[in-house]
Amino acid sequence: MIQKDAIERGNVVVNGNPVPSIHAIIKNGDVISHTLHRHEPPVTAQSIGIVHEDDDMIVINKPAGVPVHPAGRYNYNSIVEIMRAERAHGWNPLPCNRLDRLTSGVMFIGKHPKAAEELGVQIRDRTVKKEYVARVKGEFPQGEVICEQPILQISPKLGLNRVRANGKEARTIFRRLAYYPPARVEANDDEKLSECLRTEGERTRDATMSWKQKEGYSIVRCLPLTGRTHQLRVHLQYLGHPIANDPIYCNQRVFGPSLAQGDADSDNDESIIARLSRMGKSEVAEAVAYHDEMVEEYNKRKAEKMTGKLCEVCHTALYSDPGAHELGIYLHAKKYACEEGRWRYETSLPEWALPPPGMEGPTEVTPESDPSSLLNSLEPLDIAKCNDSNQDSVCVVGSPRVPLWVMPG
Repeated sequence: MIQKDAIERGNVVVNGNPVPSIHAIIKNGDVISHTLHRHEPPVTAQSIGIVHEDDDMIVINKPAGVPVHPAGRYNYNSIVEIMRAERAHGWNPLPCNRLDRLTSGVMFIGKHPKAAEELGVQIRDRTVKKEYVARVKGEFPQGEVICEQPILQISPKLGLNRVRANGKEARTIFRRLAYYPPARVEANDDEKLSECLRTEGERTRDATMSWKQKEGYSIVRCLPLTGRTHQLRVHLQYLGHPIANDPIYCNQRVFGPSLAQGDADSDNDESIIARLSRMGKSEVAEAVAYHDEMVEEYNKRKAEKMTGKLCEVCHTALYSDPGAHELGIYLHAKKYACEEGRWRYETSLPEWALPPPGMEGPTEVTPESDPSSLLNSLEPLDIAKCNDSNQDSVCVVGSPRVPLWVMPG
């Protein structure tokens, strides 16, 4: 019994004095205090950026890896509690939109209920345009890519979603901003020897991993026209270009070598749920990007999972600290704008979306890469068509009403 254990440990006091036993009699007016501690995962030390502030609203640039509300093992390490501690503990921050813990970018914090409600109504009525930017595996096609695959939540407990014909309608427009091929580095003698010593089985195994054939990475602008949970992450996975460091949807130990590219009909949901449930507990949740980019073994080991140890004070199961690579994914909410043109808030590109050292590329979004150019002509597009990836084109991938079409990988 938790209360009995707390009393016996001396964590419960009455009027400042330890309770002698669980049978102690409490009198009217006695002040009972219970001292306890919590185990909370660490988050980034990056500050919460202020994009705009007035008497009604604070527009912030949310750091990746910080949850919006206290939930699960997170309490004080949340946007709401951090802002309350920085400004005044009596103040109640009112988030108007929600970003996943791993996602960074534009968020609205109401200073009073009326302001929060007014913006909340605009978001619910879909009169607010949102734009995200993502860093995905491989060379994403040029031109607009429209994904209309329905999305189904297959595990509410794990928050896992997949493309399924019986899911909810979902539509996203994508357009590539930049592509960066891998840097060519001459292999040293040890790497050449290691390649020569690889077995035929290892070569065959790697040949089945389609993600290994996707070289380099792309920066993609994303325009969600619906608001399904993990919509961008799921649609990008389906298109064969998952977010490069996504620990769920870019994890081959969960989804297999194909990473569920073009998969809308398989019946392996239960096995995927079982594998995902082990991530962060008995196994490290590791995206394939860490293999591809050859992160040092130390960094791959330094990841959050259960240690098998218990806290000596409260007997809570202990986790190892997450590595820096686990504190966020390459997905950033870059812009929110009112459709009527009354307001618009935008951040600069995150550091991971800028050109890598030694390469040239855009340091800000460009007019020719704007995915919103198709908004007025979406309805007539009811066929699946895609030209060569080296030419400007329009791809329509799937439809809630039509059999699914898989974009070539």
